[in-house]
Amino acid sequence: MTAHDTSEPPVPIVDCALYEYGRRRPGHLPLDEAMDAARVTPGGFVWIGLHSPTADQLQIVARAFGLHPLAVEDALEAHQRPKLERYDDTLFLVLRTAVYLDHDELTPTTDIVGTGEIMAFAGRDFIVVVRHDPAEQLGGVRSRLEADPERLAHGPVAVLHAIADTVVDQYLEVVTALEADTDQVENDAFSPNTGHEVGRIHQLKRELVELRRTVAPLAQPLRELAERRVPGVDRELAAYFRDVADHLAQAAERVAVLIELVDNALSMALAQTSVQQNHDMRRMSAAAALIAIPVAIAGVYGMNFDHMPELRRHFGYPSMLLATGVLVTVVYLVFRKKRWL
Repeated sequence: MTAHDTSEPPVPIVDCALYEYGRRRPGHLPLDEAMDAARVTPGGFVWIGLHSPTADQLQIVARAFGLHPLAVEDALEAHQRPKLERYDDTLFLVLRTAVYLDHDELTPTTDIVGTGEIMAFAGRDFIVVVRHDPAEQLGGVRSRLEADPERLAHGPVAVLHAIADTVVDQYLEVVTALEADTDQVENDAFSPNTGHEVGRIHQLKRELVELRRTVAPLAQPLRELAERRVPGVDRELAAYFRDVADHLAQAAERVAVLIELVDNALSMALAQTSVQQNHDMRRMSAAAALIAIPVAIAGVYGMNFDHMPELRRHFGYPSMLLATGVLVTVVYLVFRKKRWL
């Protein structure tokens, strides 16, 4: 491989290192030396981490490692569905990451789950990891693997496992945090004051559905890796991938349960809102009936006829006021008994 032209944009490399039988050689390799070093090192491979590269920057890496143009295009566009594809001897794994976004209060517009993407190109003697924010930095993954050279000695596929394991652990953390939000909106849905809770519950459901779209599609790629349908996965690594697949299944099941609980809370909130609206309509109808009585009497005696009951009697006016008060009181007591007021 030849060094890239100085006119080309610098590649946003987070780390570039050579590993020999699971142990890292000291220092950081320049990109133009990484592939050649991996090919001439027995039991060696190079691990390159990139963060949000541009098209020109990723093309430099693609030419260096012979990455397939379709996979490179997917890595650039992002917003891909989790998947595992094979291009000749190179595996292309797409994972969507999830992080819980802290918030003081859940509102109808609160963002709860942030998502990002990780694309990994794994060959016989290299692995290129492209990360798009928001996602957890993978420095911790590299450090943990470097502390376990026996596992890292399995090569690039061991890195795929470590990344998938970290991503799925993030799913479980997000689900645990969302369970607290679900408990909150569920309790609020059963409280008397639910008039403004529907928007919050709907927003939480949207975030849960987005998380399900992130979690569920990863099941098939992990199944293929666990069942050794792709090259580079030995029996030991297959067992590790089965463990990750089991954790993913747990996360997916918990997300499904949360969506069902939020659906129930949303239905309850809507039902209580409807009941409250019916109750308000009854109260307004009762109030209108109470007002109608004095209005009707006043309307009759405001017609200026000469021959009307009680019109010329000395106590006619107070009698009408008393009769009006009695009728209004009787109607009021009837509505109170029926709980319309």
